[in-house]
Amino acid sequence: MLSEADPVDPNPPAALRIPLVGVLHVERTVPTIAWGEGVVLRYGGFYGPGTAISLASDAPMSTPIRKRWFPIIGDGGGVWSHVHIDDAAGATVAAVEHGQPGIYNIVDDEPAPVREWLPVLASALGAKPPRRIPRWLGRLAAGEVATLMMTESRGASNEKARRELAWQPRYASWRQGFAQGLG
Repeated sequence: MLSEADPVDPNPPAALRIPLVGVLHVERTVPTIAWGEGVVLRYGGFYGPGTAISLASDAPMSTPIRKRWFPIIGDGGGVWSHVHIDDAAGATVAAVEHGQPGIYNIVDDEPAPVREWLPVLASALGAKPPRRIPRWLGRLAAGEVATLMMTESRGASNEKARRELAWQPRYASWRQGFAQGLG
């Protein structure tokens, strides 16, 4: 699990190198600004109303999950961290009011492997369980980045945000959030 002291991805695949250079630059420079208190928030995957994962019929991630076009790749062992959009907003306010210069992970309390959370999300969306495909096919069908996210992501800890920002997510687990907070 990643803490704020860990770089986002020290050895990214080629497709992510340029965007991550920008992220790493922000994470190095913003906390050191001289004219204010520079706070960087690393959000987990958003879900809830108005996001890509919601009950909306046109939600960009929910739609392929409903159609079973979003399979579990390989062992599905990549660990993802999620955050409900309302919890992300609350953490942002807490960071503005209480944050010290630095980086904060804004995620729920339960990072989980794809093989665990994706079937629960599919059920919450009224879909059949996701299909499973081997890693080699995932690379061909979805690309290297998606395959790595499904198999090797590490998830993140919110311990620092809870402690220093006095922030507590309403949806402490994606399980509760997927069941109650997608609408």
